[in-house]
Amino acid sequence: MPQTIPLWPKGQTPHLPESAPEGDDPTLTLYRPRSASGPACVVCPGGGYGTRAAHEGEPIALWLNTLGIVAGVVSYRHAPRYRHPVPLTDALRAVKILREKAPECGADPRKIGILGFSAGGHLASSAATLFSTPDERPDWAVLVYPVIALDGPAAHVGSKNNLLGNKPDPALVKSLSTHTRVTKNTPPTYLVHTADDPVVPVMNSLLFAQALAEKSVPFGLHVMAHGPHGIALGRPDLPETLTWTGSCAAWLKAIGMLPL
Repeated sequence: MPQTIPLWPKGQTPHLPESAPEGDDPTLTLYRPRSASGPACVVCPGGGYGTRAAHEGEPIALWLNTLGIVAGVVSYRHAPRYRHPVPLTDALRAVKILREKAPECGADPRKIGILGFSAGGHLASSAATLFSTPDERPDWAVLVYPVIALDGPAAHVGSKNNLLGNKPDPALVKSLSTHTRVTKNTPPTYLVHTADDPVVPVMNSLLFAQALAEKSVPFGLHVMAHGPHGIALGRPDLPETLTWTGSCAAWLKAIGMLPL
């Protein structure tokens, strides 16, 4: 059975106003496989920073369990009540908490990943590039049709506005376009996109992949010819979209996160 735990002790949640309604405290819901193989992963559902998509939460955790990966779905805070840096604060805390709990879950604290979809992909890429301490740093990342750019032709304006407001400082917008924040310390990353995504252009994944290549960070890039935005684990009526999970698992084996 899943176990939901708070990210912070009661009364210590940062950026939580006294007037916040009950239930605004962020949580991490843990899903444990029958037999853990080493890694654990924070899952960040998408939703344009205005909601959290259910089909990019629990179903993803259950798929990770089939690989022997302990999964934790993070209920990060979002618009309209919360903007940057609140979602990132929640995601980084989730990485830290999952790392602390890894031994009791049968996982390896040196193999903590983060996986995000769409705006959750932006959040995951932010965690992978903007961490402050070693215990916040993911050891690997998977970004599925991620929002990466917040300005320029590839930007997803809705996510930007929900995260930063309608008239954000251009310097802040650029600094949170996560391809500009990749360094040699960014963890190995696997990117997934469809070439004709009509909502978040594939250029988002290509920009991040290029930045990884320039910094010699190991990465994988799985671009499918056709498919709408929001496919999650894939759609049976679009067989090609079902292929990314297998190739992702193979990549995790290749970088030593899963046993061969």
